[in-house]
Amino acid sequence: MGGRSMRYKKLDMNLLAALDVLLRTKSVSQAADELFITQSAMSNALGRLRSFFSDPLLVQVGRQMELSPLAQSLSDPLRDIIMRIDGSIIVSPSFAPIESDREFTIVLSDYSLTVLGGELSRRIMEDAPGVRLNLRPQMASPEKLLERGDIDLLVVPASIAVDNHTREHLFEDKLVVLASADYPGPDIMDRQSFIDAPMVVMEPFFGQDSFAVLAMRAAGIEPRKAISTYAFSSMANLLKGTNRIALIQERLARLAMAEGGFRIMAPPIAVPPLEQTLRWHRHRSRDPGLIWLRKLVKECAAVERLHS
Repeated sequence: MGGRSMRYKKLDMNLLAALDVLLRTKSVSQAADELFITQSAMSNALGRLRSFFSDPLLVQVGRQMELSPLAQSLSDPLRDIIMRIDGSIIVSPSFAPIESDREFTIVLSDYSLTVLGGELSRRIMEDAPGVRLNLRPQMASPEKLLERGDIDLLVVPASIAVDNHTREHLFEDKLVVLASADYPGPDIMDRQSFIDAPMVVMEPFFGQDSFAVLAMRAAGIEPRKAISTYAFSSMANLLKGTNRIALIQERLARLAMAEGGFRIMAPPIAVPPLEQTLRWHRHRSRDPGLIWLRKLVKECAAVERLHS
């Protein structure tokens, strides 16, 4: 908090960084740790902020601190200001992968992790051995993670709305029917057999329907769920040796076929391809490290497509 400071309408601009961390952590001690200052200095900053806004900002509720109504209204616009500053002023003008020890956080489904993760890990080891990846699972409202600056990249289907942030096409994948190798029938499944077959269905833990389920419902079919699972990567094992089927991404199906014991059939319904996209914070498009990472992820997606 020391050194020269800018002021705006009598507010020390250094206090904005303190306020941002205080509103996010709701803790004087955690905020002090993040900014590498003493708790006493952070308490002093909170006192000055309370005086400036004529508001408590943080209120003791039981054993926890909660945001006042004013603090809640300040949280999102303040985060946007901080992200704009980070993206426009503080970001390094260059990025040298071979020399970097930067950590990148990517949120993606276990499907994207399964089909991209191996190649991405190998490329990072070869091109940027000091770079660290923090791979996190998808959740409801992932745009909030981008907005707060908690993550660098988000890999999601194009159908998922992430307002106010930049997007780029990553890859497409068609859906196929995967079944155990001894599953009877022709290579193109008829509609009635598809309707009657017990299914393994992926259901995201945050309450949304998977792309496959939405496609089936669009075709007037309600899947006959035999097993619901939270992970795409578990679906093949739940099919093997059973009479169940799954409408699944071809890249995952090809991985199962490579292990043996499965067959692929064309679905009897028209299913649009699944488009996966990259999303990132609108204020970070000029970040050279993020530009490098996006390019690398796209290259990995192209390689995995050739392997599938």
